[in-house]
Amino acid sequence: MKKIMIIFFLLSVGSISCAEEIFLSLKKNKVNVRYGPSFEFPIKFLYKKINLPIKQIDIKENWRRIIDSKNNSGWIHRSQLKSINSIIPLSDKILFKKPTHFSKPLANIKKGRVLIVQKCISGWCKVKSEKFKGWITTDKTWGSVN
Repeated sequence: MKKIMIIFFLLSVGSISCAEEIFLSLKKNKVNVRYGPSFEFPIKFLYKKINLPIKQIDIKENWRRIIDSKNNSGWIHRSQLKSINSIIPLSDKILFKKPTHFSKPLANIKKGRVLIVQKCISGWCKVKSEKFKGWITTDKTWGSVN
């Protein structure tokens, strides 16, 4: 009976730690990040990039505790967030016309550029930026690649 209880406990703890990561994006060009989950808390810093992908790590009422690709964290009101998929390359990438390295290269994408994800298949995502639309590999990226 003890063995069964131990196995059950280990399985339940393992499922909690494997919870799905929730990525969100900034809804506006200017978003305040606060020290705590209330407008009463002072502003910690300001994001100035629409669609920037951030990871939700906690929830308190209408507030989301987030962390970004550079490990900055704080609290943002949910009205400033949206669920659109976006990613940031963590290294320079090549944008291709089709999801293969043998396809025509369209542009060099610098690390840190915000890209909107349209769809993903087999390690590739079709993305768009302000000027370009094409495919990049999903390795070394920050954000959701569903």
